[in-house]
Amino acid sequence: MSWKKILNKIDDYCWEVPVSYKEGMRVPGRIFASEDMLEHIWQEKVFQQVANVAFLPGIVPYSLAMPDVHWGYGFPIGGVAATRIRDGVVSPGGVGFDINCGVRLLRTNLTAEEVQPRIEELTNALYNNVPSGLGSKGRLRVNEKELDDVMVRGSIWAVENGYGDAEDVEATEESGSIKGADPRKVSAKARQRGIPQLGTLGSGNHFLEVERVAEIFDREAARAMGIEEVGQVLVLIHCGSRGLGHQVCTDYVALLGRAVQQYGISLPDRQLACAPIQSPEGQSYLAAMACAANYAWTNRQCILHWVRESLVNVLGKSRREMGLEQIYDVAHNIAKIETHTVDGKSLTLCVHRKGATRAFPAGHPDIPKAYREVGQPVLIPGDMGRGSYIAVGTEAAMQTTFGSTCHGAGRMQSRAAAKRSQRGADVVRALADRGITVRAGSMGGLAEEASEAYKDVDEVVDITHQAGISRKIVRAVPMGVVKG
Repeated sequence: MSWKKILNKIDDYCWEVPVSYKEGMRVPGRIFASEDMLEHIWQEKVFQQVANVAFLPGIVPYSLAMPDVHWGYGFPIGGVAATRIRDGVVSPGGVGFDINCGVRLLRTNLTAEEVQPRIEELTNALYNNVPSGLGSKGRLRVNEKELDDVMVRGSIWAVENGYGDAEDVEATEESGSIKGADPRKVSAKARQRGIPQLGTLGSGNHFLEVERVAEIFDREAARAMGIEEVGQVLVLIHCGSRGLGHQVCTDYVALLGRAVQQYGISLPDRQLACAPIQSPEGQSYLAAMACAANYAWTNRQCILHWVRESLVNVLGKSRREMGLEQIYDVAHNIAKIETHTVDGKSLTLCVHRKGATRAFPAGHPDIPKAYREVGQPVLIPGDMGRGSYIAVGTEAAMQTTFGSTCHGAGRMQSRAAAKRSQRGADVVRALADRGITVRAGSMGGLAEEASEAYKDVDEVVDITHQAGISRKIVRAVPMGVVKG
């Protein structure tokens, strides 16, 4: 059967999975995509996951999927779902294993012409100064009490310990510290995994990228972010909560899997393990998730500090001369308690964003004053060969997606398939042909992250722009990449 016989077309970029698709759906699903993308989404059977999420108690008014959507654990990656506090559930699968995997962006006064002659040296310095790779251990050494402080205070802890400054905290979602964290809800195993990994990039799709501005679509909004001209150099940091966050998710998938039976919740997929938000199990998960989220913000804050040090050491200029200011930091995998209007009523909801970026509009009180007139910056990394985007949130997103948009390009191939189709050495050569320097700890890992494994980020972002759920401001392309 073709998707054309199942989906209802809302408009050119939004398609609805009706409740009749699967008996038990409480609400329809809505997918933001082009017709070409729907062919791949159909073949990957992501429709089924969008429909499965619609079974969750308390979900309103749709199970949502962004154009970068692909198969995930329980929820699709690129999925958004909001559940009512009073009778809804929270699901670890709606956040993901890498809690608060996210992106931080640094602007500079440097030009590509200045940096290109030193790009190999700079890429090497970043690789050496920021530990990366599977199981990597950080330069930081924290004890149990300090880890508790990290999990509660997030970026503020890092700044108070000399890693960055107050302006970085102001330019971070939730000011780098989500409320409600309780370290007592984090297992000993999660803590053991987290202690040695603070300040590390990790592996997989995590990366550090030196890039240059290639296009500016809205000069006023770009100027608010300190971006003035094509050729200006930026640095993008993409990583998350490492082993601590993974273990928190693992622990609570098991706990909430038992809670499903206890509370008599009927689900089509056990990977949607969940518990009522107001239950002891639901509250414990949210408290532990907040700890992992704050750990991730601390992690990116420390990495930002070493990125600045690397730029200073390689280029021989001061931080002030180079204008090394953080533009923003966004979370991609998180559940938050927010207030939204649904069917004309103001509701307090638990908004799950899994592989999705918060995209609040101009004027929203939860975004920094510097961006109140243009909207919240949305940072959208693509693959290491094609580039990334800066967008801003919109009022349309608030009305249709709970202020959410895409988080990246989205995978087209599994990691195993990508490794079968090419070698890491081939990827290095292909990037070099484009003038991109790359350092990676593993050639196999590099093959997994080849451009061909991902959707075209240009197309993904164009869909969110045309659909009105975010507005593109800047496109940047890579110069040097560090892969975990």
